[in-house]
Amino acid sequence: MSDLPRKAVTRTAKLAALPLGFAGRATWGLGKRIVGESAEIVGRELQQRTAEQLFKVLGELKGGAMKFGQALSVFESALPEEVAGPYRAALTKLQDAAPPMPTRTVHAVLEQRLGPDWRDLFEEFEEKPAAAASIGQVHRAVWRDGREVAVKVQYPGAGEALLSDLGQLSRFARLLGPLIPGMDIKPLIAELRDRVSEELDYGLEAQAQAAHAEEFADDPDVVVPAVVHQCEQVLVTEWIDGIPLSEIIADGTQEQRDRAGQLLARFLFSGPARTGLLHADPHPGNFRLLPGGPAGADDWRLGVLDFGTVDRLPGGLPDPIGVSLRMTLDGDAETVYELLRTEGFVKETIALDPDAVLDYLMPIIEPARVEAFTFTRSWMRGQAARIADPRSPAYQLGKQLNLPPAYLLIHRVTLSTIGVLCQLGATVRLREELEEWLPGFVTEVGEDDVAEDGLGEDDVLEDEVLEDGLAEDDVAEDDAGEEQSAAGA
Repeated sequence: MSDLPRKAVTRTAKLAALPLGFAGRATWGLGKRIVGESAEIVGRELQQRTAEQLFKVLGELKGGAMKFGQALSVFESALPEEVAGPYRAALTKLQDAAPPMPTRTVHAVLEQRLGPDWRDLFEEFEEKPAAAASIGQVHRAVWRDGREVAVKVQYPGAGEALLSDLGQLSRFARLLGPLIPGMDIKPLIAELRDRVSEELDYGLEAQAQAAHAEEFADDPDVVVPAVVHQCEQVLVTEWIDGIPLSEIIADGTQEQRDRAGQLLARFLFSGPARTGLLHADPHPGNFRLLPGGPAGADDWRLGVLDFGTVDRLPGGLPDPIGVSLRMTLDGDAETVYELLRTEGFVKETIALDPDAVLDYLMPIIEPARVEAFTFTRSWMRGQAARIADPRSPAYQLGKQLNLPPAYLLIHRVTLSTIGVLCQLGATVRLREELEEWLPGFVTEVGEDDVAEDGLGEDDVLEDEVLEDGLAEDDVAEDDAGEEQSAAGA
């Protein structure tokens, strides 16, 4: 591949071939059924062939096509195990690599953005990219002050390619639906389109990364590379080594899986609370395990990359998320239902049974009900099947629920993170992270006691003042008595 295919006609033709390929394989499958092969075997082969073609095309095109593939990749845990293998292999390639830009194109961008003497900024610059992603590729280098850095160079024409791809993909989103059971593909594509301009703006990315790097600078668990230099189409950050999460998913020890899962959950919930920003691209290619955690050289830290997509949450995650989760755990169906109505998850024109809503939510929040929960692909598949089966009450109720725009990105990030935890097969103390970082999840200390006693903080202070006043009066009386005695003497 010599360059990013930017011509709309070329990209549209490649993407348009996907549904035709799906249709062709469906006809092939019908033929196999006619000659007596079981529906299960034929369906499995169809999905395997579909996965191979889909992700081959998405990986070649980069741009919005690859971004869509990366967004899908975290949901492979929802697929039946017998067909997940081909998906997993194709998706892993998408998460970490794609055909690189030619060297001449990279040099042209660097010269245009950093100036004709751009090489003077570096002591070393590796021509071969260390990674290639959806809208840019990364080169390893040494900055002029001796620091190892990652130089992210944006593909020329990436913006047009992103919009073109996602527009084309949205036109046949319905055909892509069966790839991930229980997931509506069209809103995912629409949300990705809404984020295009932000992701192309390396200035915004640098600001988000710098905010995280400053906040987590002395954190024992999370490492965020500092920003070294930024200009249009080029972002230079400190380099971090480590084991890509995709490798931990494929070959990691259980200890590594559990540690990665715990830190991923911690970062998901602590990030908004500490920075007012939610890292909104949680696919495995954006995380590394680094040695040297709090317990020493044999412990691990989580390295976090790519802040091109963030959700701005100045007050942290919205309080209603924590409050509704706590009330659901408490089994308070009426309160949960009213809160969901207030926030727009249940439209005013629809009336639902609060107990049915609670029954719908309970299996989903199972990881928060116990001290430690083991996330597995089988658990994820069970949730997907329950919500996707038209015969299921959960399916019928889910169709009547609404996802307010303010919660769309939070919802996707949470689901994506859970998908990665299931790929890891990690045992995570999720409730511990919720109690520490999720607003509204824990009742304020003393809140219930104060309510029961009918005493507020002011009342307590007033009592203390009164007691102090009485003590002072007693002292005053004693002093007066002593003076009178002395006078009488």
